[in-house]
Amino acid sequence: MKRIEILSPRLANQIAAGEVVERPANVVKELLENSVDAGATRIEIDVEQGGVKLIRIRDNGFGIEKSDLPLSLSRHATSKIKNLDDLEAVQSLGFRGEALASISSVSRLTLSSHEKDCDEAWQVECAGRDMQAEVKPCAHPVGTTVEMRDLFFNTPARRKFLRTEKTEFNHLEEVIKRIALSRFDVAIQLRHNQKVIHALRPCENEFDKEKRVSSLLSNQFMKEAVNIDMEAAGLKLWGWVGLPTFSRSSADMQYFFVNGRIVRDKLVAHAIRQAYKDVLYHGRHSVFVLYLELDPALVDVNVHPTKHEVRFRDGRLVHDFLFRSLHKVLGQVRPVVETEQVEGALHSQPQASGIAAGEFAGQNNMSLSQNAQPSAPWAAPVSGNQIEPGHVQEQMAVYGQLHQSMPVAGQATMAQHDDKTTPPLGFAVAQLHGIYILAQNENGMVVVDMHAAHERITYERLKTAYDEQGIASQPLLVPETIHVSQQQADIAEQHGEELAQLGFTLERLGPESLVIRQMPILLRNANSEMLVVSILEEFRVSGASRHMTEFRNEVLSSMACHGSVRANRQLTLPEMNALLRDMEITERSGQCNHGRPTWTQMSMNELDKLFMRGR
Repeated sequence: MKRIEILSPRLANQIAAGEVVERPANVVKELLENSVDAGATRIEIDVEQGGVKLIRIRDNGFGIEKSDLPLSLSRHATSKIKNLDDLEAVQSLGFRGEALASISSVSRLTLSSHEKDCDEAWQVECAGRDMQAEVKPCAHPVGTTVEMRDLFFNTPARRKFLRTEKTEFNHLEEVIKRIALSRFDVAIQLRHNQKVIHALRPCENEFDKEKRVSSLLSNQFMKEAVNIDMEAAGLKLWGWVGLPTFSRSSADMQYFFVNGRIVRDKLVAHAIRQAYKDVLYHGRHSVFVLYLELDPALVDVNVHPTKHEVRFRDGRLVHDFLFRSLHKVLGQVRPVVETEQVEGALHSQPQASGIAAGEFAGQNNMSLSQNAQPSAPWAAPVSGNQIEPGHVQEQMAVYGQLHQSMPVAGQATMAQHDDKTTPPLGFAVAQLHGIYILAQNENGMVVVDMHAAHERITYERLKTAYDEQGIASQPLLVPETIHVSQQQADIAEQHGEELAQLGFTLERLGPESLVIRQMPILLRNANSEMLVVSILEEFRVSGASRHMTEFRNEVLSSMACHGSVRANRQLTLPEMNALLRDMEITERSGQCNHGRPTWTQMSMNELDKLFMRGR
């Protein structure tokens, strides 16, 4: 057995570098965080060969004092925390004091700095050998420059694990994107192999912020994003969330910041995923740039070596706040008239201004205050008790009494409306192949998938009815006998109470037969046998193991699908217009229950371009 010895400073730093420095991107992250913590308002990054040959970062921060320069290259040397109280409420991005020591142990590092209110600039060099550094004067403006060359020159085994120049630069650029998104007030310039990649100016207003987000992510993101800004119980959430129809095949456009620090937290990810669950197509990933602000003492950032994870003191409160805020904002997205819009998809941009602090105390009664809704009758928000039962039954009856005849050509509906303003989705003019509704609004042409749209309307009303008073049902004039499997019949007996809450009364006649005595009124025109079998299958597969609310929503979604108008059924113009008006007052009407879009817009400009008009 070998004797126990204290590691040399050089070897200890190289071991620590294994946690801190994996590739050039890690070096840039640590150095940029130091620049931001130093109060820099302008940062310049020069990179060569993906960061392996050179990384130079210059800032205009407050600089480092001459006597502190050698100390800054030592392990666990920092100016950001002094005691445990500072650690428990840390507000700086970096605080462990390992970055420069680790980087200098695996590269050739030069640190130059000019402290504010000082007449001279000083420089210190370290080349991964001994950790003794000599300080000498240099020419440098106020601020600091860190130059790192030849990463892993003294640890060739680790250098072999680096990828191609393009891959390493992509990782490095992603780090810079995150810093640029976290600090809109800082100007950032990135050059790779002497070529300018990003030149970002400081943002002075909301327009500048949106412009920066567009340049870093994509112009399409801002076109398909909803702004969110709300506050409650000491928590503030703001930023942008993408519409459900603007999703990605991978989670590569998800940025979440806690007090300015980028994090990938399981609690946060779960809250956001649950908020999108009802509207996002399966297998797709939402897009967002979100900022959560709270008391630093309520979040622990010292739980992961790379500081990517955090721990909230009250995780349930944070989760509930995130879920309810995002769920409500996504629910508010419905068609509205945008007078300034010339082309592109039509969607609303709800500006949730905040939440009264007292409304959040119970975690179950949160409500959002928002701007006044348009005064037109079709734009009035409808939720909860605002839905008149008579109107619901009448509207559902309209959809149930589908006519087999095509609408009369030239039948005008624009003139039939009393209001002078055209509603957001306009007025129906025709039906295409019994599947799509073609409508005309002020912007151009609207195409609606009638089954998908009606499915969402039915689903939202079923949820509202279930939450408020249970789903109303009615006895069948002639009870219907259906044949099922023995297991399904057993389930019908075991879950009779839950089925009754959903509006069904089923009675067992034999080992493999049931009789349907009552059905939900909203679904009286559905195929009762297919609907009952589908719901029994939902209970069989997941009813006993899933969270009740989640499972209930899946059952209601299945009910809505069976109870909605089918493709290849012909609607009259009044029926089509009734469907359009309901879409405009229904939450989440832009997507069906499975996350697919329910409608799209083609502007007059787009149509003119298609047919080359005006050329």
